[in-house]
Amino acid sequence: MDLVRFRTGKSREALHGVRRHEYIRKIAAPPLDGVVTDTSEEYRLDQVELLAPCTPSKIVAVGLNYRDHAKELGMPLPEEPLLFLKPPSSVIGPEAPIVLPNTSSQVEHEAELAVVIGKRVRNITPDQAPESILGYTCLNDVTARDLQKKDIQFTRSKSFDTFCPVGPWITTGIDPSDLAISCMVNGEIRQASSTRQLVHGVNELVSFVSSIMTLEPGDIISTGTPVGVGRLEPGDEVVVRIEGIGELKNRVE
Repeated sequence: MDLVRFRTGKSREALHGVRRHEYIRKIAAPPLDGVVTDTSEEYRLDQVELLAPCTPSKIVAVGLNYRDHAKELGMPLPEEPLLFLKPPSSVIGPEAPIVLPNTSSQVEHEAELAVVIGKRVRNITPDQAPESILGYTCLNDVTARDLQKKDIQFTRSKSFDTFCPVGPWITTGIDPSDLAISCMVNGEIRQASSTRQLVHGVNELVSFVSSIMTLEPGDIISTGTPVGVGRLEPGDEVVVRIEGIGELKNRVE
């Protein structure tokens, strides 16, 4: 099942729905409790504006969590997940523009599998983690690499407005352990890997993060990026694709 947030041309109100092929059926309430109640309203997918599929109170991201990326950088695998935060103000949806800040000359894409939390949890075990997960979506952890190197920490480089494209929807009921993940820029493949390359798996990550902070419905844990990150330029079209979920497409301005 694919859960969406969307707007119609008639209203700027954010609506919730379920995607069924090329149609969206509106649902009565946000699905974060796992309950989906259909209404009679239906829209064609090409007649609506898709929004970021959730409104997180926080985005918890994980650094150096793909074996192939660590090898690319010549760095040892971390014993524990390396966490950082992206602000909710950085979130945009599919087709929304990524805006390059004039304070950076090296902005890069990072294709990532994002875990969307479905209920409030704290201090859970890896075995309990699946019960807390609503589903999965695509995320682009856009990063000002020159500022990251200059600051020797991640906050500024990861936090600009529009630096967290998310979407196109939340897919439920899939196994995240071996999904093909890729990033294309202007049709050229830049990143191509699989989530089987994850150093710390999804359930371990959810448990680890919950031991530090309370996770709320709609929060995102982004699981890291594989080998092949690269520069974005004005006019580029960047597409994050994950098997079983779909494509997140954004242009760069």
